[in-house]
Amino acid sequence: MTDATTSGDTAMEKTDKAQEDEKQRPEQRPVRVMVVDDHPMWRDAVARDLGEAGFDVVATAGDGPQAVRRARAAAPDVLVLDLNLPGLPGVEVCRRLVGAGSELRVLVLSASGEHADVLEAVKSGATGYLVKSASMEELQDAVRRTAVGDPVFTPGLAGLVLGEYRRLASDPAPPAGPDEPAVPHLTDRETEVLRLVAKGLSYRQIAERLVISHRTVQNHVQNTLGKLQLHNRVELVRYAIQRGLDEE
Repeated sequence: MTDATTSGDTAMEKTDKAQEDEKQRPEQRPVRVMVVDDHPMWRDAVARDLGEAGFDVVATAGDGPQAVRRARAAAPDVLVLDLNLPGLPGVEVCRRLVGAGSELRVLVLSASGEHADVLEAVKSGATGYLVKSASMEELQDAVRRTAVGDPVFTPGLAGLVLGEYRRLASDPAPPAGPDEPAVPHLTDRETEVLRLVAKGLSYRQIAERLVISHRTVQNHVQNTLGKLQLHNRVELVRYAIQRGLDEE
């Protein structure tokens, strides 16, 4: 009887532990990472170093089409992506994987620091952009921050991106047609989060400012994207700046 009882208790403990594991938030488990680069030695070295640093490297790929297929199958949290890929450019890979309903975040790791490449990557949906001269410590920090939705850029590029947001927002929006639906109603909290996003604050900074969790900030952003029928942070910031929320 004692053995049976003990066995039953152990089984219940295992079940409880499994349930707790399933409830773990993403920030409490290793970040799932996929590395995409067409240079095998570089790709393998980055994957190895990230793995040794505690990240869960779930896949790698060496060309664009392979990257799209494997990312959809492996479902990483963060895609570390080179732009110069055979078969399909990195920006197109990003466009195909990042969109409404997607939780994937893309950190571009490129040899190019050209402003045009940076802006094209961000417009395609990338959360951040590092040049390959970054140290491994900088890359690890960038992956962690990207995983929670923070925009991460090589020093000097963040101002460029925010400036482009403002330039895009200054372009006149097309006039609304008579049959277009009214602007969806945002809650006070969603509007507050949107205003801070427009000012260029990271999700971490927004969470600290409003004394809420990263997850709550992310949920507000996702809800706002859905209500406004927008696809990524670029469109969201443009929407906010067009309405002057960055100046309040």
